[in-house]
Amino acid sequence: MKVRLFIFLVGVLITECALSQQKFESALQELLEKPDYQHASAGIHIIDLKDGKEVYGYNSEMLMIPASTMKLVTSAAALEMLGPDYRFQTKIGYTGNIIDGTLNGDLVILGGGDPALGSEYFMDHYFHPHFMDVWAEKIKSAGIANVKGDLILDLSVYDSEKIPSTWIWEDMGNYYGAGASALTVYDNLFRITFRSPPLPGQLTEITAIYPKVPGLEFQNEVFSSNINRDRAYVFGSPIDGKRVIRGTIPKNRRAFTIKASNPNPEILLAEDFLMHLSDNGIFVSGKITIGKIDNNAFQSVYIQESPKLNEIVRILNDESVNLFAEHLVKQIGAEIKGKGTRENGLQIITDFWSQVGLDTLQIVMEDGSGLSHFNLATPQFFTGLLTHSKNLPAFTNSLPTAGEGTLYRFSPNVFPGKTLKAKSGSMTRVRCYSGYLTTDKNNQLAFSIMFNHFNGEHAKLIGEIEKLLEVIKSSY
Repeated sequence: MKVRLFIFLVGVLITECALSQQKFESALQELLEKPDYQHASAGIHIIDLKDGKEVYGYNSEMLMIPASTMKLVTSAAALEMLGPDYRFQTKIGYTGNIIDGTLNGDLVILGGGDPALGSEYFMDHYFHPHFMDVWAEKIKSAGIANVKGDLILDLSVYDSEKIPSTWIWEDMGNYYGAGASALTVYDNLFRITFRSPPLPGQLTEITAIYPKVPGLEFQNEVFSSNINRDRAYVFGSPIDGKRVIRGTIPKNRRAFTIKASNPNPEILLAEDFLMHLSDNGIFVSGKITIGKIDNNAFQSVYIQESPKLNEIVRILNDESVNLFAEHLVKQIGAEIKGKGTRENGLQIITDFWSQVGLDTLQIVMEDGSGLSHFNLATPQFFTGLLTHSKNLPAFTNSLPTAGEGTLYRFSPNVFPGKTLKAKSGSMTRVRCYSGYLTTDKNNQLAFSIMFNHFNGEHAKLIGEIEKLLEVIKSSY
């Protein structure tokens, strides 16, 4: 009798699983037959975290462009290799000797690659009081009122490449294309404010740039438009001072602001610091120079620590901050190989995932953020990563939930609480999601859904993916 009951229950379970899979396959097929997706590339992988078994797979081993879901690869590896309590350090000090309040030597800022220094995401950490006033006070406490030498910026912890070579022209001048510097500051961005005429098709006027970025000149080709959103782009090389701004902004605006990337954050930091020093009665007679100092001659007066890495990763994944991800790549290279280069960091990250058992033939990393169109990964690689990292609280807590962060379009009513936690990835004709889903039957799943080369609007595909996830949630 017990054997029959067991066989019956197993049969029911198998039937339920088959029906669930059939329901999902039907929903997916219906989506793929729509005109916008008939010629798209799609890949899906879903596994049960309880036993690691595949729930569903469709092109799960196909290499696809992951966009910002690549941040999962970078952030999870960084948390394990550097530790959630890791802090970046910026060191303030001097060389030479102090006699009667005068430093016969140079002030030094020794860059430590802090991606969050002066960041808008960490106002409480850096601005109560202002971190540069703290630096000035520490210099004053060391007995320095006048500096006969220079303000030296030591950027040697990183190499000189700020922008990965495979980022596209349209991205690198805009705020989300900010590059990593050993002395990143204020999110490596600045704001450009326009006034637009009341009629469409007319040239706008730049009314303000803040903060003022040394060495940049601007050519404004932005016109007013009936389209009520920002469609202006900043074009310019990271090694060139000219910026051309093209596109449109809404008509009849007294003040409309866009954000652009700062190619020289370390110079902005130095000039801002000289102002804070002056405000605190400390005067530097020399100039701003970039160079490597002799560590044996360096006297530290203060170490500025960043927020903990787990806090930085939370912002990185919740808000999808490319700059933070690129810093993690370089910092991993600096800590493990002694030099913060993209090549070092990416190789170390790839080796790490290989060592934990993932098939690294299923991933090609050109950057840490996913902004490069040359990145590739498979849905199966992401579910393997998510399975490995499921017990790492700093990682799982960094993922946005429905209605929050980059998942703001997903309904918290459909996915209440933390039933959906995922990282999105998007760029032109690319839309991906990888994360965790708790079903109505309380099954814990890891999933990766990747669409490349589709037609149509992102908002429409987001709605379709939400429907797919809803089918999974109600079926398994």
